[in-house]
Amino acid sequence: MADHFTLRLVDSFMLAPSVRHLVFERADGQPLAFQPGQFLQVHFHYEDGTATKRSYSVATVGDGSAPVQRIEIAVSYVEGGAATKLLGNLQPGGTIEASGPYGRFCLQPGDTHPRYLLIATGTGVTPYRAMLPQIRQLLAKGGREVVLLYGARSEAELLYGEEFEAFAKENPGFTFHGCLSRQPRAEPRPHDRSGHVQGVLAELAPQADRDIAYLCGNPNMVDAAFAALKDYGLPVAQIRREKYVSSR
Repeated sequence: MADHFTLRLVDSFMLAPSVRHLVFERADGQPLAFQPGQFLQVHFHYEDGTATKRSYSVATVGDGSAPVQRIEIAVSYVEGGAATKLLGNLQPGGTIEASGPYGRFCLQPGDTHPRYLLIATGTGVTPYRAMLPQIRQLLAKGGREVVLLYGARSEAELLYGEEFEAFAKENPGFTFHGCLSRQPRAEPRPHDRSGHVQGVLAELAPQADRDIAYLCGNPNMVDAAFAALKDYGLPVAQIRREKYVSSR
C-alpha cells in the first residue's frame, strides 16, 4: 500500500535549461522503499483550492534492495503550469506533500531475453538512471546486453548524459546512444545518433527471440516506437510502456 508523507527539499540544480533536479528527504526522517522504475505523486492545490497531483519517477540511483534516504526527481518546466510554480520556486527547507511509490515499470527478475532495449525522451530517462545498479548486476551475470536510446533535441537536453556515458565505459554490455533530433554536438561522439529514437531502431534490428523493450517519455514517441517494435515482430508482452504527459 502506498504511503503518504511530507518531503523537504535539501538540494536542487538545473539539469537542462527547462529541467530541474530536486533532492528531497522525508520530513519524518524515514527512508523510502521503492523499486527502480516506480514513481511518486506530488499533491497540491490550484489557486481556486481544487486538489490535484502530478506524477514523477524516482531518479534516485538504487538497486531496490534497501530503502533510500534521498528521494530525487526531475521536473520539466511547463509554461503557466501549477506544478512548475510549486516545484520551480521551492527553496531548500521547503516542503511538499507526496505519496507512493506506485507503478510496475520495473525490470522483472523473470525476464530471460538476451537484450534489453531501453528507450526514452525527456524526463522519461529518469527511471533508467534509477535502474543503473540493477543493470550492472544483470550484466555481471553474463549473456545480457542493454542498449539505451535517449532522444533529445540537443546535447543540452540529454539529462544525465554524462552519467550514462561513464556507466557505458565502466560496464561492457551497456551501450548509450544519445539521439539528437535538432542539433548535433559540436564535437560528436561515436555512439551519437541523429534523428528520433524510433528511427534508430532499424540499426538495432529488434527480434522477438532476443529483445525486451521499455518505452518511457513523450506519448508520441512511445506510440511510434511501440508500433515500430510490433512491426519487427515483438509481442505486446515484450514491450513495456510508461507515457509522460505534461500537465498545466
